[in-house]
Amino acid sequence: MSFWNDPLKVAADWLEGVFTGWGMNADAAHVLVAFLGVFLLIAILMVIDIFLVWVERKVVARFQDRLGPNRVGPFGLIQPFADIIKLIIKEDTTPGNADKVVYNLAPILSMMSVLILWAVVPLAPVMLGTDLNVGALFLIAAGAIGTLSIIMAGWASNNKFALIGGFRQVAVMVSFEIPMLTVLMIPVIFAESMNMNAIIAAQSTWYFLISPLGALIFLVAAIAELGRAPFDLAEGESELVSGFNIEYSGMKFGMFYAGELLHAFTFGGFWAILFFGGYRFLGLEQVSPFLAILILIIKAMLGYWVIMWVKYTMMRIRIDQMLAFNWKFLTPLAFALLLVTALMNALLASAPAWLYTLGMILANIVTGWIAIEIARSATRSEREHIEGGKKPAEAHH
Repeated sequence: MSFWNDPLKVAADWLEGVFTGWGMNADAAHVLVAFLGVFLLIAILMVIDIFLVWVERKVVARFQDRLGPNRVGPFGLIQPFADIIKLIIKEDTTPGNADKVVYNLAPILSMMSVLILWAVVPLAPVMLGTDLNVGALFLIAAGAIGTLSIIMAGWASNNKFALIGGFRQVAVMVSFEIPMLTVLMIPVIFAESMNMNAIIAAQSTWYFLISPLGALIFLVAAIAELGRAPFDLAEGESELVSGFNIEYSGMKFGMFYAGELLHAFTFGGFWAILFFGGYRFLGLEQVSPFLAILILIIKAMLGYWVIMWVKYTMMRIRIDQMLAFNWKFLTPLAFALLLVTALMNALLASAPAWLYTLGMILANIVTGWIAIEIARSATRSEREHIEGGKKPAEAHH
């Protein structure tokens, strides 16, 4: 087998041969090679994370008509490394009355929750960590650990502002995981599998083209799950003086920040996998696994750019508005779309591809239009009720 056709397999077999040649047990050599593979993936992700710091600061600078990092290194490329050094040498403090174990465990869990998501990410047709047959559910389960870390940080800090930020994140988690999990079933219906690689392999037509409304709902729920604007209620600096991470300094704070950036990039990757064909693009993924990885990274970066675009464009909303938006609009719409998609999939199962695609697009348009009309009617009624309640008071004055 050529190294360029399956580099991981060839490298792993070579390393196992080296270790067994040194007298190591075959099973022990296999475990050691697997550990080295995980370590290599984590190292690559950390390098990407450092690059994301520079990308995010440059993008927000352009949005706000600034230059961004431009002094340390060419185009400011060395600035993230200077920031890391600053965080490392910064004093590491722990509040006196904090729950020290939970307090120090929270930033570790925040980073770990992102890294374990990559266990089910198919990087190329022959390069994937774990070929899990319930990869779609693993995405939700592992992603929730990041939310748990925020709750732990808020609770263990023994600070009222941090605690309120943690409680807010509980509200976000309970709310937006429901529509996310619901629309996650739409690619599963199309591919007839929860396996991430099977979902990619089944996308001869991008699922975004078949279910644009499902892709949009997934993106909104993912942004809320990430805790990024306009849903960044857990770290509302205007009213919580930074929120859940107010008591953290040094690399503990850095791990929360790095975890958020990498989590956003990871969700951009999953958005690409579920709705934009993952590593597939015009058959180029068959040329080389490295080209397939490049395609996936480009798509993930585009998704990450959309998430940044939303964050630096929209204002933070109030928590009552956020919960009303989810429970009164997004969740019912997600359930309705799932039912409509399942019904249309059954009715058009034997139809030609063009008719299947057209039927699904029309179903999405009609479902979205009905949802908007219902929301518009409810908003009008609420406004009339509020304005009607004010009239007697105004007449009295």
